[in-house]
Amino acid sequence: MTLNVIQAFSIVLLILALGEFVSTKTKAFVPSVFVSAVLFLVGYWTILPADIVTQSSFAKPIVYLSMYLLLTHMGTLMNLKELLGQWRTVLIALSGIAGICLMTLTIGKLFFGWHTVVAATPPLTGGVVASILMSTAAADRGLTAVAVLATAMYVMQGFFGYPITAFMLKKEAKRLVDKYRNGEVAAVNNPASSVEAEDSRFRIFSPLPAKYQTTYAILLKLGLVAMLAVAVAPFLHLNQFVVCLLFGVIGREIGFLEEKALVKANAFGFLMTILMGYIFAGLSKATPAMLAQIVVPLFGIIVLGIFGMAVVSMLLGKLFGYTKEMAFSVAMTSLYGFPADYILTIESAKSMTKTEAEREYVLDEMLPKMLVGGFTTVTIASVIIAGIFVKLI
Repeated sequence: MTLNVIQAFSIVLLILALGEFVSTKTKAFVPSVFVSAVLFLVGYWTILPADIVTQSSFAKPIVYLSMYLLLTHMGTLMNLKELLGQWRTVLIALSGIAGICLMTLTIGKLFFGWHTVVAATPPLTGGVVASILMSTAAADRGLTAVAVLATAMYVMQGFFGYPITAFMLKKEAKRLVDKYRNGEVAAVNNPASSVEAEDSRFRIFSPLPAKYQTTYAILLKLGLVAMLAVAVAPFLHLNQFVVCLLFGVIGREIGFLEEKALVKANAFGFLMTILMGYIFAGLSKATPAMLAQIVVPLFGIIVLGIFGMAVVSMLLGKLFGYTKEMAFSVAMTSLYGFPADYILTIESAKSMTKTEAEREYVLDEMLPKMLVGGFTTVTIASVIIAGIFVKLI
């Protein structure tokens, strides 16, 4: 079925809006990404064309543009000291992946076989790159069902990750709100002032006068920083999206980029919409026949992996002073990555807070950890693990 661009766009936005509506009504108990994923999946199985997201104009060029700008913008939400202070988060995220591998390669191997767990584990620890590497390797060896499993693992893992993370983040947000309301963090009543004081030590660009902080000017500066990040990434041997995040932090520190740049440019919401629509396009590959063929190993490996992730990440998190909810949430980012980690955190904070000050405090505590966790697992670790596992299949 072929739709015109505004018809396809409206259908995609209707599904995303329904997800938000359910999330708001349930106070994030049912996260919007989960609802939208279910609606897209049912739609693909019934009336929606498989390429409806592409028909809505959310194709790869604009999606990649959105990713570059959004991740550079995310860097403007954190200061350098904050980013460097997240080394515990990185270790907790990596420990969660270690827990996944430990369970799948031992108990999982006994139940489902070596080739199956080797192909399914890297996609479970991260994103689309790991899925492509493992499915291609399995297909090249004539393991068709295993290749399908690697793809389905990437597509379906979010159905477990979204609700579990939402539940954990809501508990963590409630703890932080109670702490704030009890006056335990009264000293942190104006985080913006401390940030500005810290920025001033590195600032080499004078602040752009407010009247010149237009949509065009802010987007231009974000584009220039992202362009530089993409050019430098190969020399740093880092993923270009990770470098965009890092350069966003640096751009804000030196005063070239404004804090919350895309929000000030009034462009954040639309770019997030583009990205979310494109992510759900991957569900068009999860046909009922595919799922029926590999349903037992698919869900079995996911359950084993999550159990291993929970145990190891919570233990290490306790040593580092993280609550079990925060540590598990950081590790769970491997099941979806960005932007779902951002959206789940925002929704949980909104559902548990009443004032802007409370919300800012909760987000300051949770969002950097979730973003860093997502980049550690999905963008970096999963690709490394896939590179190792592809030789084992």
